[in-house]
Amino acid sequence: MTKAEKPSSETPAIPAADFLKAPLPAPQALGDVDLTGPARFFNRELSWLGFNWRVLEESENPRVPLLERLRFLSISATNLDEFYTVRVAGLREMVNEGVTHPAVDGLTPSEQLALINANARELMARQQETLAGLAREMSAEGIDICTREELTEADRKVLHDVFLEKVFPVLSPLAIDPAHPFPFIPNTGFALALELESGADKRKLQALLPIPQQIDRFVALPATEGRARFLPLEAMLIEHLPVLFPGYKLKGSCAFRVLRDSDLEVEDEAEDLVREFEHALKRRRRGQVVRLTLSSDAPRRLVEMIQRELPVKDTEIVEIEGLIGLADLSELVTSERPDLLWPSFSPRIPERVHDHEGDIFAAIRQKDMLLHHPYETFDMVVRFLQQAARDPDVVAIKQTLYRTSNNSPIVEALCEAAEDGKSVTALVELKARFDEAANIRQSRRLERAGAHVVYGFLNLKTHAKISTVVRREGGKLVTYTHYGTGNYHPITARIYTDLSLFTCDAALGRDATKVFNYLSGYVEPGELENLSISPLTLKPRLLEMIDAEMEHAAAGRPAQIWAKMNALVEPEVIDKLYAASQAGVEISLVIRGICGLRPGVKGLSENIRVKSIVGRFLEHSRIVCFGAGHGLPHKKARVFISSADWMGRNLNRRVETLVEIENPTVKAQITSQVMAANMADTAQSWVMAPDGSFTRTPLPDGQFSFNCHRFFMENPSLSGRGTAGASDVPKLAHGED
Repeated sequence: MTKAEKPSSETPAIPAADFLKAPLPAPQALGDVDLTGPARFFNRELSWLGFNWRVLEESENPRVPLLERLRFLSISATNLDEFYTVRVAGLREMVNEGVTHPAVDGLTPSEQLALINANARELMARQQETLAGLAREMSAEGIDICTREELTEADRKVLHDVFLEKVFPVLSPLAIDPAHPFPFIPNTGFALALELESGADKRKLQALLPIPQQIDRFVALPATEGRARFLPLEAMLIEHLPVLFPGYKLKGSCAFRVLRDSDLEVEDEAEDLVREFEHALKRRRRGQVVRLTLSSDAPRRLVEMIQRELPVKDTEIVEIEGLIGLADLSELVTSERPDLLWPSFSPRIPERVHDHEGDIFAAIRQKDMLLHHPYETFDMVVRFLQQAARDPDVVAIKQTLYRTSNNSPIVEALCEAAEDGKSVTALVELKARFDEAANIRQSRRLERAGAHVVYGFLNLKTHAKISTVVRREGGKLVTYTHYGTGNYHPITARIYTDLSLFTCDAALGRDATKVFNYLSGYVEPGELENLSISPLTLKPRLLEMIDAEMEHAAAGRPAQIWAKMNALVEPEVIDKLYAASQAGVEISLVIRGICGLRPGVKGLSENIRVKSIVGRFLEHSRIVCFGAGHGLPHKKARVFISSADWMGRNLNRRVETLVEIENPTVKAQITSQVMAANMADTAQSWVMAPDGSFTRTPLPDGQFSFNCHRFFMENPSLSGRGTAGASDVPKLAHGED
């Protein structure tokens, strides 16, 4: 803990949010730019790269533990890989097909690719500089990433045994000549290209050594004087080339890594959706190469051979001076050095569940229960379904599954319920990118157990997070419903901040049932009582609520909007926010990643503030609060939680939910705790400028820095009851009506 971060026991209440109370920054003009044209939007892809720069900068943040900083570096590399295999691949396909139509911000696909290429190359160079700095700090802490030159004879003996026992059996060294064609290298595939020469007749040989992804990237060396020592796998392989190519000497080598187009194309008229996705997954493996990274000192003949055989253009090649494949650095983040990691943290079990001796249904019957993950355990969601599976009074369970874990306890509970004779319906989204294969496995498992498995719409992803349990109680059926902002994934729930609403409100239960009927029967639901869903009513509801705030501003009443999400790019929503700003509505946005809106622009968005929080946990919850003529926070505010970011895909091409919170104490928990803490955070916050850049909140030495993640971890009284009582909710220090 740094002196800039006091223990929260000294600061039990949320401080005034400087982000809100400070005067709005002087509006900036954008030169002669036409604010009615594309320049009012910031480019989506460049905004995403800006987010990944912020992730990388956390790896340089001295207030973050050393191995956690290494983890941030690994995450920034993984993020960039996925960005290339999906977003850059899509833009490249548009260029290849001759598409010149500009995006909403006015940039054509080719213009975007040029800007992305320049920015990403700078980012990758900075990643290598960051790794060099982290390696020095790790060495000072007794952790070394070694080179071949640093190996001792004892090291080589141990390595030889490890190589023969754990590596050699799975390698396939390949000569490259007319009789031995260049092999297929899969997405994220890593390989060594080699120039060899026989010792006897000086015969030249070009060879390839693909490195199986099942082998760890770093090999542990014998510890010396208490130091942990690791050698990159490629260095071990070079060390053992005489075993792989007897009689040959190494004349030159090149490490390289391939990224391929990973987007899926599925036939609209597929008769068997599961089988079509299985075929599409096989095609993805063989997608076009979109980026090739290779050693900067590679012999030119090897580079030409790799470029010709893959094939790739010059613009798709990045030469790396350093370690290739930084995503693998996560292997070095181990629990063996807890002093270099975040302090351990155990999520809390809501006191109300304890009070009812673990009976979740009884806790929900008492009143609506809101859980704030990961501070409160996601295990409550799992136990909700496990209890339902074993309860003889439960007659039916319905569940959406977008992403979940392997060996998912949620799927296990659904299977148990189906095998027990309960009616179980599971909506499994096969189109969840990079989880398609896992979801196919889960769907087959559910079908074998006797559950009804449906796949929703072919042309819409089902991203909504809903679970319902129907239970016999006193001669009637009662529906218990869970609405979430995050996935039903017990692993990611440990590091994603999300909200879970449990309720037995009859209207919310009816709405959930109508949505499930829509997903399974394609018939649009009748009028929903509380819920709004995309692509039908969610965006219109948001626009209507923004219009209402504009009316309050026109009437001289307080007019405020607070919203929190992962991304904001939908043009119609952005234009409505601009109109609201010009009407006098004060708008404060917490947007973790992509933001296409330009805040603080004179004549356009003077009343809009945007910040991003990047820290220990991944901010993932989607929340929007409207002052409703009373300002924020206020008991009469209109408060919603959602599964949807404000993007075109979420509002127009997915099934999503927007749930209004009507329980007063749940509403207070969201506005005066969750949102207030996000607005007050300074330790992990970046503020957006009109040009799309973000600046970290300045932290003068010794000044108290409020950290919303630390605050919720260290204050169990805030949300330990599942729903705070009115007297338990700390007030934001200003703006209270």
